[in-house]
Amino acid sequence: MAEPQKLKMLREKLSLWDQRTTPKAPLTEKQKDSYMELTTHAANRPLPIELPLEEPGSFSQQLSLAPTPQLSHSGDSLAEGFASLGMKDEKIDNAQQFFDWFNKVESQMEQEEELCYRSYCEQLRHYKEQCDLVMEEVSTALDQLNDLKRQYVLVSTKTNALHEACEQSMEDQTMLVNKAEAISCKLSYFNELERINQKLSSPTFSVTNESFVPLLSKLDECIAYIIGNPQYKESELFQARFKQCLGKALTLIKAAVFTILNGATQQVVPKDVTNTSENAFTLFYGKFRSNAPKIKALMEQVEQRLDKTPEYNTLLDDCLQCYFSKRQQLLEPSIRLAVTELANKYSRDHCALVRSGCAFMAHVCEDECQLFYHFFSKQTEKLDAMLETLCMSLYDVLRPLIIHVNHLETLAELCGILKTEMLQDHVQANPTELAAFAVVANQMLEDVQERLVYRTSVYVKSDILNYNPASGDLAYPEKLEMMESIAESLREKQLKTDSRRSSVDSAGSGTSGEVAAINQSSSAIMSGQSTPPGRMNSTVMTPIGTGAGTATLHINASLSPADLHGMWYPTVRRTLVCLSKLYRCIDKSIFQGLSQEILQSCIHSLTVASQGIIKRKTQLDGQLFLIKHLLILREQIAPFQVEFSIKETALDFSSMRVAAFGLLKKRRSLFTLSSNNAFLEFLFEGAPQVTEHYVDSKKDVDNQLKCTCEVFIRHVTDSLASELQAFLKKAQVIVDLNQEEGGTKVTLRSQPFASPERVHEVVGASYKQIKSQLPKVFQSMALYLANKDTEYILFRPIKTGVQQAYQQVEELVNNNYSEEDRQIIACPTKEQVNLLLAASP
Repeated sequence: MAEPQKLKMLREKLSLWDQRTTPKAPLTEKQKDSYMELTTHAANRPLPIELPLEEPGSFSQQLSLAPTPQLSHSGDSLAEGFASLGMKDEKIDNAQQFFDWFNKVESQMEQEEELCYRSYCEQLRHYKEQCDLVMEEVSTALDQLNDLKRQYVLVSTKTNALHEACEQSMEDQTMLVNKAEAISCKLSYFNELERINQKLSSPTFSVTNESFVPLLSKLDECIAYIIGNPQYKESELFQARFKQCLGKALTLIKAAVFTILNGATQQVVPKDVTNTSENAFTLFYGKFRSNAPKIKALMEQVEQRLDKTPEYNTLLDDCLQCYFSKRQQLLEPSIRLAVTELANKYSRDHCALVRSGCAFMAHVCEDECQLFYHFFSKQTEKLDAMLETLCMSLYDVLRPLIIHVNHLETLAELCGILKTEMLQDHVQANPTELAAFAVVANQMLEDVQERLVYRTSVYVKSDILNYNPASGDLAYPEKLEMMESIAESLREKQLKTDSRRSSVDSAGSGTSGEVAAINQSSSAIMSGQSTPPGRMNSTVMTPIGTGAGTATLHINASLSPADLHGMWYPTVRRTLVCLSKLYRCIDKSIFQGLSQEILQSCIHSLTVASQGIIKRKTQLDGQLFLIKHLLILREQIAPFQVEFSIKETALDFSSMRVAAFGLLKKRRSLFTLSSNNAFLEFLFEGAPQVTEHYVDSKKDVDNQLKCTCEVFIRHVTDSLASELQAFLKKAQVIVDLNQEEGGTKVTLRSQPFASPERVHEVVGASYKQIKSQLPKVFQSMALYLANKDTEYILFRPIKTGVQQAYQQVEELVNNNYSEEDRQIIACPTKEQVNLLLAASP
């Protein structure tokens, strides 16, 4: 019984490992999932093959039918299993035997499962005995180590005392040595004075000597040390003596530099002042460059020491001044003579003169900068000042010529040369070397721009604003008809040529003629024949008011015979050419103000020309002429990336007028001493007011186009429906009179002008008028505008106005006439009017 109890205790202890509240060995979620998977898999295992496969019955039947271990179908394996349990000769006849057999199997399985743990327990017991032995040995070793520690502390205490005494002695010795070295080092700066003074006083000592640079460095070091330690005895005296030595050294450098520069200048001074050949300029740079390495080595030493003492800055300034004076002495006469020769050579070609003169000065500036950096390393403003002085020689020659140029073409080209070729191409590519040239080039550009603005103002007044058109300029529509006939003849020739080509080509293909036409048109486009100088494809949005309200007009200016052959009105062409040249040459702010004046002058000239065409031909021609050219003007100024608006400031003197009238009324209180003095009130209240307003020339073009379109629409509408409008005005008077009177009413039919027969005559005359005038209107619009969309949009409010007139007549007839009278009048219906106007573009 002891063994089962022991096994039961073991099972109870093992159950504590996975209890829910306080498990001895808690499982992780992953371990729990693995356990559940194993449990599921074990539950779904198939039955062992050793079990019988008979139909399930009662438990007693299963036991009675169960085969004996020796007779089972599993053979030897099942017999061996019973033999291992000591039940080889036994049989299971009832449930008790089966449970006994099952307990034995279970006990044997538990023993087999605990076999590994039992071996581990045995090993653990063995390891515990060994650990006890080791602990005894360790205790013995610790006792021995404690004895050694006590002995070590005793010895180390004595040894440390000896070491401390030795270290203190070494520290004292080191301190004394350092003090001696420090005294010697400090004295070395003072002792260097005599050695440096002797070297500088030696007659054989020069700046080219190898020991000069080390001596200069040592001298700077000594001066810096003495200045940094003013507490030393006689430091001021030694500082003054070192400064004297430094002055001697810098004097030697200055004398050497001056001697080299003077010698180089004397070697290249031209005997003939008029010699400005390329060899002379080559000599100016070649001789100096050969002497540059000598000076460059000295100047580098000086430039490195500029932050140490002011004497180096003074020396560098003196050397720079000497260098620039010698260079200016050599170059200035030759440059002036060269520029004068260029002016004589290109006396009739200002553009070539400016281009060659600026290129020459840019080349001189680049060469001078390169030569300067052969002598010096640091950049200085004095170089730009000298180069600017040399460039002023070119400016002095060119400015008198520029201010007398009158042609806008020449001035615009000069602006392009200075702005694009010189400032953008040359200066931006080399801004450092050409900084001085850029200053003078900008000054020349400003002079040219100022002259260009002045000449433009004169040109605008004389050739645009005050332009007196010739008879040929106002020959509209004859010019357009002539151009149309020429274009028609060209189209006929082209059709004949295409037909000949199509007859020569193979006749089997049905699309050969179309291909030939496409190829012909593409070749014409590639050659530029079909691209007019003023072709416009964009849309202008212009609000126009009609009798029925306000509509929006989309007008497209497109290709027409006038555009194709450059038949624009001269002032429009001059305006656009002038704006295109100014746009590239002057600043945006100046361009905005000047474009305002130019466009206003152009609009004024177009208005004058339109009035001349109206006097010469018809109002329709004058209005279409103005619309066409305003479209051209509006479209051509669109690509300019500027705002055509400027702010104008003016004085408002209206308050002064009111104050003056008040002064006259209060003449009695003019010299009174009270607060109601009239003169003081006039001074305070009569001051003019400063007002600001914006003027937009692009909006002026739009407004002028809008007004012209409105006048055109009213004119054409009146010309087509004048009879109806006259009748409607008279009839409206009678209708209004009947509405105002409360008594007997006067019928419209009783009036002589409104009898059915008379109304029939008015309606018929208006119908004939539309039928005769409408084709002429279409022909004129097609001739001037040459764009179906534009013609349709411009004709749409005209069509609406005519329809409204007929609609009003129809309503008037329906309200005031009988059925018999309406048949006599025979007013056209809405469909008939639409059919009449259906031939619109």
